[in-house]
Amino acid sequence: MKVLLIDIYNFNKGGAETVCFNTGKLLEEYGHKVVYFTLKWPQNKPSPFSKYFPESKETRDGPLRQVRNLINYFYHFEAAKKIEQLILDEKPDLAHIHLMWGQITPSIFPVLKKYHIPILFTVHDYRMVCPAYTFRDGSGRVCEVCQGRYFYKCFAHACCKGNKLMSAVMAAEQYFRNAFFNPAKFINGFIYVSNFARNIQEKYMPALKEKPNITLYNFSTSIVNRPKEMSTEKYFLFFGRLSYEKGVMTLLRSFKDIPHCFLKVVGTGPQKGELKAFAKDNGMQNVAFLGYKTGTELTDLVINAYFVIVPSEWYENNPMTVIEAYSVGTPVIGARIGGIPEIVVNGQTGFLFESGNVEDLHRVIRQAYNLDGKAYTALSCGTIDFANRNLSKKSYWAKLIKFYKLFVDNEK
Repeated sequence: MKVLLIDIYNFNKGGAETVCFNTGKLLEEYGHKVVYFTLKWPQNKPSPFSKYFPESKETRDGPLRQVRNLINYFYHFEAAKKIEQLILDEKPDLAHIHLMWGQITPSIFPVLKKYHIPILFTVHDYRMVCPAYTFRDGSGRVCEVCQGRYFYKCFAHACCKGNKLMSAVMAAEQYFRNAFFNPAKFINGFIYVSNFARNIQEKYMPALKEKPNITLYNFSTSIVNRPKEMSTEKYFLFFGRLSYEKGVMTLLRSFKDIPHCFLKVVGTGPQKGELKAFAKDNGMQNVAFLGYKTGTELTDLVINAYFVIVPSEWYENNPMTVIEAYSVGTPVIGARIGGIPEIVVNGQTGFLFESGNVEDLHRVIRQAYNLDGKAYTALSCGTIDFANRNLSKKSYWAKLIKFYKLFVDNEK
């Protein structure tokens, strides 16, 4: 089988790209061929398919650059042309899309249909039913007022970073897409990364219920065999983007009055200055901001952490932070919101708390800190068991290839 993997970026921009590239490696391990289609970006990794990559908003030039960027937010003419040439040259059996809205755009849908290539879509966010894709309004509150059709409310509530103009463009794109390139009509099958994501997408676009779909949690490329023992350095770890929806301010407030509990914060983002100022103003010697980390440096921090904390205050889908923690046997404290409760099993792989509730998170941190060695190792065992059953390459592959074969002849 030859699979065309489609994503906006040909570098590790975020969780969607991690899943896309891991899927590609997995397909190749099982003897299948993989072709990639992304946009051009300065950070792109070398690719034998780069000649097919259309321009992105960062590589496009010329006096009408901003006008062309706006047009291509709705319909990327070059993407349609380039993917057709790739199809003619490579003849893929299946197209599997990860990210595309507002960048590659649905301009590629009619081309894929023209050549009878089944389209599968992994739903990493809520962009099919929410113009701002996070179900948060301009004030940062969880919001579902568009109800899958009243997209002008995205403009009214300035849901895109509090910017009215950007919110208007995103709302207009949603109306345009639903009118001419409705996902329920063009996409053959959907892969959801949580049951929560599937339920809310189907709630606001009921036609999706009629489409073949599966829930596939993101997977880990390796899982340890032995559980952890309680470390002498008991630090809690947050790693991710320092932005409002991640709930890091709630996390800091929860640690403010427990100086014996130490927190390491890894990452960068728009809230970095505000968070550091809060810690400084409150004399929080128990918090360390370590900046952006990758590779073995980040892996070592996760391995040695006492608990990883995921304090999200939006409908987090299937956070890679949880999967990365479980793969090394580190328990997780997670907010009870979105898809997190599906993978953080309270009392078995970690603990849950009410999203945005400082007192409840404070209580859970104290509870975790006071565990004895036996209870802690039992939680670590629980993470490894959960990962092997739900997040392993083997379990992911079995479900993925079975789903692929609904659309492609078994002979390929």
